[in-house]
Amino acid sequence: MADYEKVIYPRLSYEIVGLCFTVHNELGRYAREKQYGDLLQKKFNERGIKYRREYTVGDSGNRIDFFVEDKVILELKSKPVIRKEDYYQTQRYLQILDVRLGIIVNFQSEYLRPKRVLKADSDKRIKLG
Repeated sequence: MADYEKVIYPRLSYEIVGLCFTVHNELGRYAREKQYGDLLQKKFNERGIKYRREYTVGDSGNRIDFFVEDKVILELKSKPVIRKEDYYQTQRYLQILDVRLGIIVNFQSEYLRPKRVLKADSDKRIKLG
């Protein structure tokens, strides 16, 4: 199996990440998380990408920034660094919603480095690294 075939939702994730780069280029690295989300929402609408914004996860009251095409969780951050807690949070959302892919994007980074988070097998420990 080719590496491309192993990637979960390659076209959709490529399009999401591409739009995140566009938003980062337009707003820079010092905007607020809400500003990134607002512009990203506009870009999704322009491209006809279906999404739910501020989607409530289960009964927890927690909300994910974007649930794209009911397939990909997109978490936006605007902070100095992404921490383990951010990965754990996204992993919890993947487990609750039974979704295979999450993407964390930290817009405060000088160079955007989206992080893919795959749903862990619930029978195994979650490894980060």
